[in-house]
Amino acid sequence: MVNCLIVGHGAREHVIGESLVKGGANLYAYMSFKNAGLEDLSKDVKIHSEMDFREIIKFAKDKNIDFAIIGPEAPLCVGIVDALEKGGIPCASPKIEAAQLEGSKIFMRQLLTKFNIQSNVMSKRFSSMEGVKNYIDEIGEENIVVKPDGLTGGKGVMVFGDHLFSKKDIIDYCQELVDKRSPFLLEEKLDGEEFTLQTFVDGKNVIPSPLVQDHKRAYENDEGPNTGGMGSYSMEDHLMPFITQEDVDIALEDMRKTVKVLKVETGAEYKGLLYGQFMKTAKGLKIIEYNARGGDPEVMNILPLLKTNFVDVCWAMINGNLNTLNIEFEKKATVCKYLAPEGYPVSPKRDEPVKINKKKLENIGAKYYYASVYREGENIYTTTSRAMGILGIADNLEEAEKISEKGVGCVEGKLFHRKDVGTLKLLQKRIDHMNSILLK
Repeated sequence: MVNCLIVGHGAREHVIGESLVKGGANLYAYMSFKNAGLEDLSKDVKIHSEMDFREIIKFAKDKNIDFAIIGPEAPLCVGIVDALEKGGIPCASPKIEAAQLEGSKIFMRQLLTKFNIQSNVMSKRFSSMEGVKNYIDEIGEENIVVKPDGLTGGKGVMVFGDHLFSKKDIIDYCQELVDKRSPFLLEEKLDGEEFTLQTFVDGKNVIPSPLVQDHKRAYENDEGPNTGGMGSYSMEDHLMPFITQEDVDIALEDMRKTVKVLKVETGAEYKGLLYGQFMKTAKGLKIIEYNARGGDPEVMNILPLLKTNFVDVCWAMINGNLNTLNIEFEKKATVCKYLAPEGYPVSPKRDEPVKINKKKLENIGAKYYYASVYREGENIYTTTSRAMGILGIADNLEEAEKISEKGVGCVEGKLFHRKDVGTLKLLQKRIDHMNSILLK
């Protein structure tokens, strides 16, 4: 039996842990606060800071861990993999230089610019206000996105029309970043439909998984503030109605080139899950961002469909021989709906009890993944973040959505969710939007 360590405490880590156990591993979990789902799956857990690398190495050695996988971005971007590997623990996750694809938006854009990656977008780096007004005038205020350099938990990026509504708003936000001594990018705003391509990478080989589309807005019909993601879906053909196989081939080729030039630039081989967020626009495919790990919720859409043993996939990423595996996914559709505390993301209700009828969930065929909840005794309570993802899997999107929605009905508490995630009506809205852009 292989002893595997998962670091992290959310729904992403819950589904990774489930996949490792399904692959025959003994699971051990190290997390900053207790995920009840991971606790149930694990032989042992330790609750401590996910940034305390010494303690993580000690825990891993005490448990004779064969390899580790890191869920969240924060420890990746400050070198947890480097520390663990120096301590003799192999990792199916990227080292610090490779993780800068997510950790530094400036590094990512400069790398893509230097090596002429096709899906790159126009952008410029700033660390002072010098040249900011000229650049805004040059590309037009309505075409501006402001991106602080480091990790912002999905909340630092400001887009004209969504968060900024005038040239003054843009300049004020840039000044705020300068005052914080935070370098930033001014980037071209894009119009199109986003999709996520998550891949398994071993330093050389980049193997794709089914496409997923996330829903960032808090409320139905894509209204309200941006969140960590209120749900996601994937289609039974592993594409999207508005994304062709040719589009995927272009995106995948750019991800392969990125992994290759990353090694040229830094000497670091990228190993682990690599997430590419792309947008299809009238000007072709564009890369919005890279994440140095699986998406949350998007990884919940792909790992339960994986037919290949995930433990074998992790070893292949570590050992650089993914090309020896035949990585397959079930030809099914998935819908994940996130339940969040009432008031999320503005003023979420915390410490509210949550009850799950697990037997009923199982009978419906839905799966659940704990995100930001805590357990006291036998009871589960909310925090101020998303509580859990409910996943439906079926032969088509319509059936998967029904299973997910019925699954949501098995959970009681002061929670809300987007009922429209994965519905054919919302999908048609996406198709119409894409068609209107391409026909302009």
